[in-house]
Amino acid sequence: MPVDESQNTYPAWLETNERLRDGIEVHLRPLRAEDEPLLEDLAAHMTPADLRLRFFASMRGLSHALAWKLSHIDYDRAMALVALKDGAALGVARFHAEPDRSRAEYAIAVRSDWKGRGLGYLLMTRLIAVAREWGIGELAGQVLRENQRMLAMCRELGFSIVTERADPNVMRVRKTLVPELPPSSSA
Repeated sequence: MPVDESQNTYPAWLETNERLRDGIEVHLRPLRAEDEPLLEDLAAHMTPADLRLRFFASMRGLSHALAWKLSHIDYDRAMALVALKDGAALGVARFHAEPDRSRAEYAIAVRSDWKGRGLGYLLMTRLIAVAREWGIGELAGQVLRENQRMLAMCRELGFSIVTERADPNVMRVRKTLVPELPPSSSA
């Protein structure tokens, strides 16, 4: 995607059908503003424990305000990919980039009844590919220490993992996507 396209341009070229490990086909596409009800339904199909792992707070669903915020994407600085099956959202992976695209913060959520099927891995690998295509230098995120499934996936995908200084229960995960060029020397 050229970096100067309008945020209103929906990146349809990112739509694809993919197969999970068990052979089930899901449709991946960028999230749209009208997907707000899909996000509310996704959260309704997540256990309170899974919602806490994603949002770092106890909650029983998404508020209308949060669903609205999460469904309105500025495609110049952010991307959110949603996995769909039979019209239902099964998971979402997103990033929000710094203005210079040196770094982007990511987050991911998968319906509780779809965990363990490779959907999170599929969403993350596609999100990493989009971030690379955009020229983002580093993808980073915060993961609760108890979220061993996410930490294992991050290790498998080559993320470095360190404990946050401010909170030993939070791990900072980072993956370099575009290597920095060495400073040019003047002759």
